[in-house]
Amino acid sequence: MELAQVRLLVTDFRGCYRFYRDVLGLQPQFEAPDGPYAKFSCDSGSAGIALQERDGMAEVLAELGTAPDGYRSLVVLRVDDLDGYCAQLTRRGAVLVNGPAPMTDRMRVAHLKDPDGNIVELQQWLELRGAV
Repeated sequence: MELAQVRLLVTDFRGCYRFYRDVLGLQPQFEAPDGPYAKFSCDSGSAGIALQERDGMAEVLAELGTAPDGYRSLVVLRVDDLDGYCAQLTRRGAVLVNGPAPMTDRMRVAHLKDPDGNIVELQQWLELRGAV
């Protein structure tokens, strides 16, 4: 089994599309700024992040409704230079809600939200697991 994607069900598709493309700098696999679906690739070829209009998925899974009830997701992106990346993001209009700050003795994190309120965590590993 392999992870294919993390999919966010969003109500502000255009705003979220611009956020993941223009603010976070992720590459869309195809242009779809008006939805109803888009998938973004990360640099390392790992599983991507996908956006889907919440209304469309609610037609398939009626229990979703059209609006989320509290936080339903957390996107985690690993970066090499947390401070530098956060500086780039704030220049592009992102607002950090936490950090950069230590999370553990091996990791620093920062948090921000996309236009739909999904939390994005940026991680910088200071020491890889299993390192001596």
